[in-house]
Amino acid sequence: MARKKPEGYLSAKEARQISRKNRKITGQLEKRRKRKKVPESEYLTTMHNPGNAVEFDNLHTYFFTDAGTVKSVDGVTFEVPIGKTVGVVGESGCGKSVTSLSLMQLLQRPHGQIVEGEIRLNLGDKAVDVAKMSYQAMQDLRGNFISMIFQEPMTALNPVFRIGEQLEEVIELHDKENKTAQERKERTIQLLEMVGIANSEGVYRMYPHELSGGMRQRVMIAMALACNPKVIIADEPTTALDVTIQAQVLDLLRRLKNKINSSIMFITHDLGVIAEMADYVVVMYAGRIVEKGTAEEIFENPAHPYTIGLMASKPVVGRHTEQLYSIPGKVPNPINMPDYCYFKDRCEMCLECCANEYPREISLSETHKVSCYRYYPENKDSVTKEGGNA
Repeated sequence: MARKKPEGYLSAKEARQISRKNRKITGQLEKRRKRKKVPESEYLTTMHNPGNAVEFDNLHTYFFTDAGTVKSVDGVTFEVPIGKTVGVVGESGCGKSVTSLSLMQLLQRPHGQIVEGEIRLNLGDKAVDVAKMSYQAMQDLRGNFISMIFQEPMTALNPVFRIGEQLEEVIELHDKENKTAQERKERTIQLLEMVGIANSEGVYRMYPHELSGGMRQRVMIAMALACNPKVIIADEPTTALDVTIQAQVLDLLRRLKNKINSSIMFITHDLGVIAEMADYVVVMYAGRIVEKGTAEEIFENPAHPYTIGLMASKPVVGRHTEQLYSIPGKVPNPINMPDYCYFKDRCEMCLECCANEYPREISLSETHKVSCYRYYPENKDSVTKEGGNA
């Protein structure tokens, strides 16, 4: 009797087949991405709403691994309005950071690729589709129009260069004003002062390891704001900081956003931070958006069972509990996603129809959207009888 293969096992033959297929797909995508002189007409587009800074439209970002294709971002659609903060929440591995890296075109290539969808970026006088831009054209947008505050400043900063040199390099590469060396130094010290570093002259000459975590994070914020970008991506900028420094960094981001009229895409696990910072909230699970709406709608009336679970798992000041709630089960295998609702196997509010195809997006209000069978018109009566919040 033949022994059954353990789950996830691949024979050498299967691995070679996957590898050949991946090389063919990524080779075609890379060839298009690496073209030197791409006519602007190829990536010029029109914003669906001129009031948005960024529009993600049916974005698919995949990683072609030796074990199979990981659909890290699988059909994501949402907007970042001009001058607003959009919070993106979800557990680790749900696709938050990959969505932001797709906007910056900083995916780990050739394995990571945008395979479908649009990312429309509003430049003011025109709009471009980042997903279709060449690497060379994208270089002009980074720093000037979009910039990113990375998750871990100690790994994002180069340990062998002084803080001043690293900040000046950003200004030299991306600032179109052709500043002199002295002007770049003055601008760098001004940026350090702007982010609340008192000893700016001293920090200018220091190496990253000489600074505390909060100071390094402020340097990363200064670097991101060096050229007054229109869109700032903050990828968990307060994760490694204590509560006091976290509050200072959030206050700093809020003030600077208003000062230069930027939009912020704020990625975090911390619902408390989202409640304080965000105007709009996007909840992601397993590469898809399960719920989105204004911060008030999401916090006062969470609709998707996953969002409800996230809210229940956060501690509340003044409420005594023996044990914090945790969502049961685990995220499905990203290489072999189910053909039904991805959250079904962990959901405590399931209906019989949840075993059908992935649910479509339902509008609860003009801004509040949810992808769940519980809000289909034909299921509303049965959910209400069960005592649900539909």
